[in-house]
Amino acid sequence: MARKKVALRYIRNSSTRRVTFEKRRNSLMKKAGDLGALCNTKACVLVYGEGASMPDVFPSHADAVAILSKYKYMPDLVQFKNTMSQEEFLIERITKLQEEANMFRCEREDREIRILLHKAMLGGSLDAHEVARVGPKLEVILKNLGDRITKISKKPPALQPHATYVTNNIGDVSSTSTEASGLA
Repeated sequence: MARKKVALRYIRNSSTRRVTFEKRRNSLMKKAGDLGALCNTKACVLVYGEGASMPDVFPSHADAVAILSKYKYMPDLVQFKNTMSQEEFLIERITKLQEEANMFRCEREDREIRILLHKAMLGGSLDAHEVARVGPKLEVILKNLGDRITKISKKPPALQPHATYVTNNIGDVSSTSTEASGLA
């Protein structure tokens, strides 16, 4: 049976508060003992109760003093190896988020360029800005294809002549048919 979520707030009834404190204190000390046994570590717990002059100590006062003094006299390098200030944490988190944002930006740009390439392959026209964006990506794709062909066939790909670009008389059917017949 699952427990209900307990609201973390001050318990006004003193007898209920005392009983809850004792139960949770005992549970905390049991868990500290289990942690020490399961992980072969030394753990101690100090709990200051409401109105108590001395804390409740686990496992014993002498063992807790030994554990705390061993920690206190540890070199700073070992003692604070994994600790960081709030500023260091925020700088690290910002750096990770910036790297993630750059990765998403690169993926988005790559997707947009592939859409433009697809548009051009279907016969759509690209403006100068779009051509400038597509050019470097197209070169990378062609280089990767050449590398794959080389890897699969174990010989370099044969150089194929590029088609000449027609810059004048684009709409004139007679000039394109003349050029096409000249190529044949």
